[in-house]
Amino acid sequence: MELFFKGSHFYRGLRLTFAVVTPLVVLYLLGYFEFAPAIVMGAFLNAPGDIPGSLKRKVNAILISTGLTMLITATILFCKPYLPLIIVALAVISFFVSFISVYGFRASMVSLSGLLAMVLAFAVQKETPIEILSHVLLIGCGGLWYLLISYLFRKLSPKKDEIQFLSDSLSLIGEYLKLRARLLTKRTERQAFIQQAFVLQSQINEKHETLRELLLLERKRSGRSHYDEKHLLIFISSVNIFEIIEAKHLDYNEIDRLFSDRKHLNSAKKLNKVMGNHLITLSELLIQNDKIPESDALINALSKAKEAISEYVEDIQLPKARDGALVLRNLYDYQENIFDEINAIRRVMANVEDASKVSLKRQNTSQFLTLQEYRLNVIFQNFSWNSTLFRHALRFTVAIIFAFILGTLLDIRNTYWILLTIIVIMRPNYGLTKERSKDRIIGTLIGAAIAIGIVLLTQNVIVYAILAIISLTLAFSLIQQNFKSAAALITINIIFVYSLINPDAFQVIQYRVIDTILGAGIAVVANYTLWPSWEASNLKNVLVDALNKNRKYLLATQELYYDKTKNELSYKLARKEAFLAISNLNAAFQRLTQDPKSKQKEFQLIYGMVTLNQTMVSAIASIGSFIINHQTTPASKEFDAIILRIANTLEASCSILNEVKADCETITIDIEEAQEKLMETYYSLSRMRDENIQNGHTELDTETLHNLQEAYLIANQLIWLKTLSENLRKATSKYHEVL
Repeated sequence: MELFFKGSHFYRGLRLTFAVVTPLVVLYLLGYFEFAPAIVMGAFLNAPGDIPGSLKRKVNAILISTGLTMLITATILFCKPYLPLIIVALAVISFFVSFISVYGFRASMVSLSGLLAMVLAFAVQKETPIEILSHVLLIGCGGLWYLLISYLFRKLSPKKDEIQFLSDSLSLIGEYLKLRARLLTKRTERQAFIQQAFVLQSQINEKHETLRELLLLERKRSGRSHYDEKHLLIFISSVNIFEIIEAKHLDYNEIDRLFSDRKHLNSAKKLNKVMGNHLITLSELLIQNDKIPESDALINALSKAKEAISEYVEDIQLPKARDGALVLRNLYDYQENIFDEINAIRRVMANVEDASKVSLKRQNTSQFLTLQEYRLNVIFQNFSWNSTLFRHALRFTVAIIFAFILGTLLDIRNTYWILLTIIVIMRPNYGLTKERSKDRIIGTLIGAAIAIGIVLLTQNVIVYAILAIISLTLAFSLIQQNFKSAAALITINIIFVYSLINPDAFQVIQYRVIDTILGAGIAVVANYTLWPSWEASNLKNVLVDALNKNRKYLLATQELYYDKTKNELSYKLARKEAFLAISNLNAAFQRLTQDPKSKQKEFQLIYGMVTLNQTMVSAIASIGSFIINHQTTPASKEFDAIILRIANTLEASCSILNEVKADCETITIDIEEAQEKLMETYYSLSRMRDENIQNGHTELDTETLHNLQEAYLIANQLIWLKTLSENLRKATSKYHEVL
């Protein structure tokens, strides 16, 4: 509960409640209550654009939504008396305003404001031009009032969003670490765990993208304070931890072969769990602003993981134990790197002197920002039948017009409640619309049941007013986290607000439930029948992007091998782009799993392609992570040849999907021989080590260990990457043929 009440979600709910309730109270006391509803509506309508991000983007979004809601409200109110005209206005506004979503998430929130204004205008009874224009101007005042409140609340607690997103990021990474621990030993459940990993990866990437805007864009304009430095350092460590985890995508078949006795993996598994739980604890302490715990459990778990390597060698004996020992040693190194990053976060949170100093060049940080393109050509590019958002806008428009005509013909009392339900739950893909419909209906029934119970207990209007305010605050605090609970709370709020106006609360409850079910049904049927957007047929662009970004990441890693100092920035940029592309692919796959089973064409093929792409990113990241954290030997021509072969194969996969001829570079040496030479480098070092052991030199120096690790990692990962790229090309070819 403490985390919730101290978090930014509850703060956002308080902000909206204050913006809504204050005009009601103040104008009532001043004797101008007739102006209050329109101002409150303006504040409510323009709140959606107030999402975490830079101040400039927030202000722009709220100002644009204020102008849009005023224009739409005026249009609907002037057209409302004329049925043919209002139907045309509904169609035009529904299509074009929903189509604004092509400009990204913030634009979709502005679009939501416009659509809500369109529907709520039907609840307004204004007839003369003077009344309409006065109402529209008051809505504009409400929007500006909300902007002022948003700015003041931001000034009161400027770091609320940063802390919340940092906390969420650390918590998700902690869960991801624990999931990777289970993947080590749970053979039969791996496919389910891998699908859970896809969801976590997407969520972590989304948090990191928002944090880049919060931490880098604002600092680029205004410089950094001490707290900014701390938050930036925690963010950098969280990104590093995520990359280290991604870099250790193990070949589980090889793990199963080498470690038939799972006891040798238990210490590594326990260390992952301890580190994951520690990150979750730190995420909570960030919000609670409390003292950090001791690190004894972390240190003990790390020590036991190191001891487990020696125990494995003693049990299995060299040289048979060498491959398994190197796997355990690489696993330990990766866990030790995570341990170091967790310690860095601990030092920052504990305010250790010099722990919160970070040097980032402005021209470098700006390259890590993913900026939304707002040019007009984005609209034209999406204005085609191939665009998912174009079809959604068309489908949404038909659903709105159908619901409005149905309500008009059946003389439904509050037709706009049906339209409101469609707006809130209808999404471009069927699965999410169905899920939100279910949550909306269940939430509405729960809210109605609670409201009935309270109405039976008391008819006190003061109790109703207090409950309406509390439910409003909690609803908007939970709307992004738990839609079902938010729907229940919104229902409670609406029922009590109407009960203050109309004593017959049961009638309000009845209409609310019926209209919600009608709206949800129309939304689901429309998504299923009208130009449906099944993910199996929409993956091409996401797949091409993932393949291209993987190829660029691979080539950036090759450059990193040659010159770590010169090429580290370009490597990290390529890494960020590859991770985002994979996150988008994972998100698309999750949408596929929400589609009806009959529409999940070639599910196993697509699942295999997603897994292959994910594994490729991890394999590339493991090479890059090793290069960054170790002194390496010069890159060989065999290394270059195999890298080029993999890059060519990925290029060929893109060409298959794009139906163009592949533009591949020529490879001058035999790939099979190159593979054998890379493996021979490892075998040669292994034989030298065996000879040293036979001669009594059992101590392993750091240089020899790193050379063995490097030879083993580079040879095995490159050969594995080559196999993965070839399998991916075959799968891509089959996908193109079938779909």
